[in-house]
Amino acid sequence: MTPLFDPRPWGGLDLSPIYDRRFKEKIGESWLTGDNCKVQNGPLAGKSLGELALEYQRYLVGHAAPNPERFPLLAKFLFPHEKLSVQVHPDDETARGIGEPWGKTECWYVAHAQPGAEIGLGLKPGVTRQQFERSIYDNRAEDLLNWIKVFAGDMIYVAGGTVHTLGPGSIIVETQQQSDTTFRLYDYGRPRALHLDHGLRAIKERVASGKVKRPPSVKLDQNGNHIQPLVASAFFVVEKFELSSEQQFDAPRGKSSAQILVATDGAAALHLHQHAPINFAKGDAVVVPACIAQFKLQPRGKITFLKSYVPGADVRDPELLSN
Repeated sequence: MTPLFDPRPWGGLDLSPIYDRRFKEKIGESWLTGDNCKVQNGPLAGKSLGELALEYQRYLVGHAAPNPERFPLLAKFLFPHEKLSVQVHPDDETARGIGEPWGKTECWYVAHAQPGAEIGLGLKPGVTRQQFERSIYDNRAEDLLNWIKVFAGDMIYVAGGTVHTLGPGSIIVETQQQSDTTFRLYDYGRPRALHLDHGLRAIKERVASGKVKRPPSVKLDQNGNHIQPLVASAFFVVEKFELSSEQQFDAPRGKSSAQILVATDGAAALHLHQHAPINFAKGDAVVVPACIAQFKLQPRGKITFLKSYVPGADVRDPELLSN
């Protein structure tokens, strides 16, 4: 996929160490699998993921996806150099109530973090929706958020209905339901519109959001290849791989799903029977259609990447650490 760089007032000109280039305007996000993101190589080069989902449907998105005509997951990098607006995304039920097909539950993998980097996740214990609304008009909404320090390697689960924001100093890989329904609640005086009507109704005072408790990494072979489960929910599964030698991958069990590979370090070539190799490196994403049962990765030295997909069986909410 060709990264789609999205300007944001809280972004930066320098997106290293993920991208080795400087930008002329502040970039906050690099979209990798959005509906408007385009294929970079091969006979489908130049076509958008949205177009391909309509054309190939279950062959691309799989049978685990909720809608056969839309790619189910959006993966992107976030580069907060200033605080993001305080915002909320609706859960599925709230989204359907305002005419949207589904909500926006997401997760954040912290690829890099400077000392002291923080996120605001949910309301402080005991804070009500009414109290938070008053704090918006009093210009102190961020004071009522639950602030958490984050470190490289953390995975944070953000259920729909969670008031949240990102502070500066981290680089995040976000995996989420394919939705851009965002209600901005508070923006520190920036001249951007707020969405208090829908946003306040979408807020949940108590949410199952937080740092995810994860098992240790597991060796895949004797050559130094590892897998580490990061998060599993009803909406997505995300796993981290570190490879230093060739590794074969099979389609996820259960109902079929497209797979997304997002490289956070290093480079590799993806090999598929009777197809030319696909080269990708840090900052890139590869979409493996659901109809592909098996592929191999050959690292160029080493590669670290995240693999995400829609689970093909029922999954419980992730187990969270006490913040």
